[in-house]
This record gives sequence, C-alpha cells and structure tokens, in this order.
Amino acid sequence: MRIIVDYKDSDSGFNQLKIDSAKYLSDYAIRIRFSDGKEKLVDFKPFLSKSLHPSIKKYLDENKFSNFSLTDGNLNWNDYDLIFPISDLYNGQIGA
Repeated sequence: MRIIVDYKDSDSGFNQLKIDSAKYLSDYAIRIRFSDGKEKLVDFKPFLSKSLHPSIKKYLDENKFSNFSLTDGNLNWNDYDLIFPISDLYNGQIGA
C-alpha cells in the first residue's frame, strides 16, 4: 500500500508563488518581486533586532545579511541557515 500526502494549499496560491528577483537596498530592507508581478519592500531589521538566537542575530552583520541568494524561488542565506515562508514575505510581515 502507498500513501501519498499532498500538503499544498491550493486555496491560497502560495504553493505556486515564487520570488523572481530581490535587491538589497540598505538597512536590512530588501525589495522583492514575486512571480505574480507584485513587489514588496520587506524590512527585516525588527525581526533581526528582536531575535535572541545567535544563529539569527549574526545576520545583524550587514555584510552577512546582504549576502543572500535566490534558491528554489525563495530568499536563502548560507545554505538554508536563514529562510522565510514565501507567504510572510509576500505579506511583508515577518515575525520573531
């Protein structure tokens, strides 16, 4: 017997949404363009500042923070050391 579980949320559309481009501006802000054409300016500074975890706090080093890549349609820091849900980025709200 084979059991297949599909966790995609077809109602939200987030399973198909990807980041097409992202540009670091300054002060921990990234302008993100999504596959549906929407653009969002996301401020990561409050999240990074509030975090108590050292593996997140280290990204308050602006050189480390600005060194992200686009991997599988999402922002990725240091081989998945730091990554955020697409839906949070799309809504422009990331939380600690």
